[in-house]
Amino acid sequence: MMQIKKAVNPWKKLSSQTIYKNQWISLREDQVIRPDGEKGIYGVLETRIATGVVAIDTENYIYLVGQYRYPTDCYSWEIPEGGGDPGEAPLTTIQRELKEETSLVASDWVQLGPEVHLSNCISSERAYLFLARGLTVIPTKNPDTTEILEVKRVTFQTALQMARSGEIVDAISIIALERAANFLGLR
Repeated sequence: MMQIKKAVNPWKKLSSQTIYKNQWISLREDQVIRPDGEKGIYGVLETRIATGVVAIDTENYIYLVGQYRYPTDCYSWEIPEGGGDPGEAPLTTIQRELKEETSLVASDWVQLGPEVHLSNCISSERAYLFLARGLTVIPTKNPDTTEILEVKRVTFQTALQMARSGEIVDAISIIALERAANFLGLR
């Protein structure tokens, strides 16, 4: 496994101010001394943890969730995903999200590698990716009124091809599908 280099932080934070905050995100502006020694500002978008799951059944089919994504103004096919509540464990978060979004529960869970930093130049968002097997349907009602979801079951290879061809553009989904392919030996 590749080692992540530990480095001394060349930035010095002088002060920090929250510019905007809601239940999902917080935007802060830091007054800093930059690595070149000059004063400057740095904006940081702080988020809850993100989670995603490749839920695969005994026939090597997985479940994708389709929904309109407001920030990018497009419809997106993704693996089931969701954000964690403060202090919530990533596995607890994704178990809840899988059930809410697909009416599935799983008996076997594997974390697919270490956390992923999704946009570390502007955001503190960290994602945790999982593989779920031993799937059972548990009829539920989607409690999130901000989502209109479509769920479809596709072969793992179809989903992987969708990610590789650009039909799936969501970063969490692409990374999770590639990691799952490596883990399962389904290249």
